[in-house]
Amino acid sequence: MPFPLMFDALSAAIVLGGTALSTALRSGPRELRLTVRAVAGLAGPRFTVMRAKAVLSGQITAIRRDGLLRAAPKRMGDRAFDDAIAVLFRTRSLDALAQQCEIDRVDRAARADIAVRTLAQAAELGPVFGMVGTLVALARLPAGGVDPGGLNDAISMAVVTTLYGLLLANLILAPLARAVERRAQAEECARREVLGWIQAQLEQLPGLHLAPGRALLVHPVDRERQRA
Repeated sequence: MPFPLMFDALSAAIVLGGTALSTALRSGPRELRLTVRAVAGLAGPRFTVMRAKAVLSGQITAIRRDGLLRAAPKRMGDRAFDDAIAVLFRTRSLDALAQQCEIDRVDRAARADIAVRTLAQAAELGPVFGMVGTLVALARLPAGGVDPGGLNDAISMAVVTTLYGLLLANLILAPLARAVERRAQAEECARREVLGWIQAQLEQLPGLHLAPGRALLVHPVDRERQRA
């Protein structure tokens, strides 16, 4: 097939429009918002342990120097850690801080799962609407007899719509779903390490409560390194 014939506006409208509309009808506004936000987030900066420690170090230093009663909570720009630090000041409990971080983790996991499922569902619908385009192409065959030009156009559209559906699913939507999933997993690993660092920095502070089960959020061999 000549390369210019691979571009067909009607085929693209059927595949892209049909996939988008069907996904929207199946998912609902909230799921779509979360999915768009997750995909847009792929272009933003990653959550890294080094950056988080750099932002939190001033607050941790103030707590270790002045204690929770004299130190003032500072907002860091990360909602999860801002909430956790606020809970720490309110309860003076590392156990409560860990519980707040777990609440935020569950919320992030749920949002990421919605985005992944929505993109995976859209990936399944892409080839379906490629077949719809094929049926539309066959319906456009000349009714009064075989016209070579009309037959070629119908075959071309049938092939192109099927191709569009497969490319949309396997080169765009499915990879986006995996990218969102990988980003979420990497972020959770980094956040666990930062939480372990916070606990290692503050667990010896007088007046703080930490249940024994919470004290080992990181491997014991890393605890001395995280205090540094």
